[in-house]
Amino acid sequence: MPASAPPPAEPPPAAASPVQTDEAAVETEAGGSPSSAKAVGTVNWGTATLVGVFAGLLYGGSREAAASVSKDAEVMLKMGSTTDKREQYRLMRDAMEKRFIRVAKGSLVGGVRLGMFTATFFGIQNLLIESRGVHDVFNIAGAGSATAAAFGLILPGSMMWRARNVLVGSVLGAGICFPLGWIQLKLAEKANLEIANSKPSSDLTEGKGNQSRVGAAIERLEGSLKK
Repeated sequence: MPASAPPPAEPPPAAASPVQTDEAAVETEAGGSPSSAKAVGTVNWGTATLVGVFAGLLYGGSREAAASVSKDAEVMLKMGSTTDKREQYRLMRDAMEKRFIRVAKGSLVGGVRLGMFTATFFGIQNLLIESRGVHDVFNIAGAGSATAAAFGLILPGSMMWRARNVLVGSVLGAGICFPLGWIQLKLAEKANLEIANSKPSSDLTEGKGNQSRVGAAIERLEGSLKK
């Protein structure tokens, strides 16, 4: 009986992939997938939105509180026109309740509006930075124009009125954000230069301090040996 043919040889194992970067290797060991690097100039969207919400709460509440001064004066006049203590107490209580409701409503409305504006602005700005791959003044101007146009579109009114608001908002948004963005980028560039120039001087001072400490230690050692 003829001998059976030997089994076919197994294919050699595939070559190992190139060495991963440190960050990708750490993420692979931790069980996650390597994430893409964050583009330069992008803003933390969640933090910026929270700051906008809190700023809107403060602005809306303070505006309603300031507007309540004239109404409080009317209440004081009504209280002065009557001598009944119960009536005065009722007027004061109603005035305080209405003032609290107005301030709370103004705070909520202001927080929601400014929070939505901030979230839309920085979301569009981050999207432009990631799509264009560069952070410049045109990203800020484009984000301001698109945000103002979007808010002009959701305002109440007819379609012609909304179209006019979109046109005016886009022009005003770009016109306001362009110089503000240019100033912001120039200040950031100047701050980065100051930080870069201060690092060598601080390193030199630290090196001199280390040398002086080493010299003092050597002098103390020599003095102890002479004794």
